[in-house]
Amino acid sequence: MILQLHKSQPAPDICQIEFSGKLMMGNDSRQVEWTVAQLLGEGVKKIIFELSKLDSIDSTGIGIIVMCEGKVRKAGGEVRIAGPVGLVHDTLVMTHVDRLVRMFPTTNEAARDFSMA
Repeated sequence: MILQLHKSQPAPDICQIEFSGKLMMGNDSRQVEWTVAQLLGEGVKKIIFELSKLDSIDSTGIGIIVMCEGKVRKAGGEVRIAGPVGLVHDTLVMTHVDRLVRMFPTTNEAARDFSMA
């Protein structure tokens, strides 16, 4: 399945991007960069990557998450990861992305933690 993104707002100042399919090498993965750039242009600086429906991720996908986190942090914001499971979760931990981007079991927990920060 190709990568699909769906944006929503769990809170007025937070944007959630729900990923489904595969975050892998190819042109589809570029839409993550474009979506984050668009959000930053709109002034959104609290972004949750909801990964519970992501089937797989490769090194390109890891690189995109890390790059987007850097751009958001440089703009004064923060990216959170919510709901990764199975191989996606294991890959994020194995590559130490979890040390760079905070991970939460659910979107609600990630959003609630934003309000406490």
